[in-house]
Amino acid sequence: MTQAGNMSQQALDILQTIYGYDQFRGQQHEIVNTVIQGDDALVLMPTGGGKSLCYQVPSLVRSGTGIVVSPLIALMQDQVDALNALNLRAAFINSSMDFGEVASTEQALLSGDLDMLYVAPERLLMPRMLALLDAADIALFAIDEAHCVSQWGHDFRKEYMGLSILSERFPNVPRIALTATADERTRVEIANNLQLTKAAHFVSSFDRPNIRYTVGEPQNAKEAMLAFLDANHVDEAGIVYCLSRKKVEQTAQWLNDNGRNAVAYHAGLPASTRELNQKRFLREDALIVVATIAFGMGIDKPDVRFVVHLNLPKSIEAYYQETGRAGRDGLPSNAWMAYGLQDVINLRSMMAQSDADEQHKRVENQKLETMLGLAELTTCRRQSLLSYFGDVLDEPCGNCDNCLDPPQTWDATDASRKALSCVYRTGQRFGVTYLVDVLLGKSSERIERFGHDKQSTFGIGTDLSANDWRNLFRQLIARGLLTVDVDGHGSVMLTEESRPVLRGEQTLHFRKSSKGTGKGSHKSARKRAPININDSDQPLWEALRVLRKQISDMAGVPAYIVFNDNTLADMIALKPRNSGEMANVSGVGSHKLEQYGDEFLEVIREHS
Repeated sequence: MTQAGNMSQQALDILQTIYGYDQFRGQQHEIVNTVIQGDDALVLMPTGGGKSLCYQVPSLVRSGTGIVVSPLIALMQDQVDALNALNLRAAFINSSMDFGEVASTEQALLSGDLDMLYVAPERLLMPRMLALLDAADIALFAIDEAHCVSQWGHDFRKEYMGLSILSERFPNVPRIALTATADERTRVEIANNLQLTKAAHFVSSFDRPNIRYTVGEPQNAKEAMLAFLDANHVDEAGIVYCLSRKKVEQTAQWLNDNGRNAVAYHAGLPASTRELNQKRFLREDALIVVATIAFGMGIDKPDVRFVVHLNLPKSIEAYYQETGRAGRDGLPSNAWMAYGLQDVINLRSMMAQSDADEQHKRVENQKLETMLGLAELTTCRRQSLLSYFGDVLDEPCGNCDNCLDPPQTWDATDASRKALSCVYRTGQRFGVTYLVDVLLGKSSERIERFGHDKQSTFGIGTDLSANDWRNLFRQLIARGLLTVDVDGHGSVMLTEESRPVLRGEQTLHFRKSSKGTGKGSHKSARKRAPININDSDQPLWEALRVLRKQISDMAGVPAYIVFNDNTLADMIALKPRNSGEMANVSGVGSHKLEQYGDEFLEVIREHS
């Protein structure tokens, strides 16, 4: 066997004996072989697709220590815990450690006693750290969350820009950059900024078929969310995203007041509180984290059953990455979003008032337009989402709200002309609430003072409700027929695109607004158990979960680091009778078999 074949077989042996999996998935094997042979790779793989194995296995096959660049301390801790549970020699160096701990880890690196070392980009670029790496035997560099290097990405971090030094300073060490979210423009910038233009590119399908996408515009988003959770996710972990810190705290308190176990997470909280809340989320079974987008990058918790957005994200990339934190274990999960007119106005105003240069503003506005298009879509959401990343889904997915409960549309041409005329005749100086009052003929001191009760558009909209008009204005803004002024008062103005409609040269068909709790919250997101366990096996399922929790509590690690839900389900399906049969369970490697096998076998025997 050639040396390359030898190393490839060694990689498969490691996968089976240490990780407990029979075969690599998708492109994993090709990626692993590329890096093992000393070549660079740029990997785009959806969350939950197994990116970490693509650098962990080569780190174990190649001589030396794998250096993993990771953006968050909590993520480092989580991944190191998981590797240590496999009896691998993993560590991190970050600001949470004292001098003695750092010195001890540095010595372990120099002595060749580490399989993998996790560092933040800021730490890696320090002269002391670079000098340490010069003196060490390095197997590879893995750059996780690589989209952070792109100014066109949604999580740009300037520290990542300095990582190009790795190709210059360590030309003979292979580098692998990995991300779950990057459109074509972002991919090009990742390759350029990290000097990976000659690297092999591996782009897996972005599809996450286990996630059900639902978008609605309920009148009361929090009540609609609670109805959705009651119907689908009782006693399950999830993430709720809000745009502002104030809304995060209010929503977390409201969920607790309504019988849910929820904590807040945003950058304004003390670091100790954020750390505690993130640790609780990783280790507790049914905790909800209400957060700004500051939370979640790289979160490895596999059993997040739902992600809720109570505000519209700024881009498709952000939406895809945040919803991708649900269902990393491949089991059925929900991505549920409520948004409204104010989201559109707020985001448009924020972007218009940002300090970014005009080129960045144009790009950001285009990303928002695309996100609005996804929200207002009447066809399959998954097809549109995947198309954005250059991925093709030939048939509608059958697992989004529009597929399961197709939206009704209506000819909104006449109503749109009334709305646009009202904007024009009132001087393009007022917000939507004022315009709706004029259309409905609601007289007030302010309307009379400006003389708008005498305008031809006063009272011409009584055929629609106030909420219908607000939805119409939202869709007109989303379509670019109206724009939001940057004066901070939310005034709406006509755009050039509105002229053909006003002149009667263009017809408009909009989706009918959903009523009550939001589109599809009951019909399209029915209650389902994430694991398909027979009724007769439910006692065994619960007993295995209890044992897992006891072991994880004693070890001080999240339960899924002991065994994830899929592994427990495989134990139930196979019902192993001895260690030899337990070794055939997916996710049971040699070390975990030795550590936990007898205890889990005993529980299985008791219930057989």
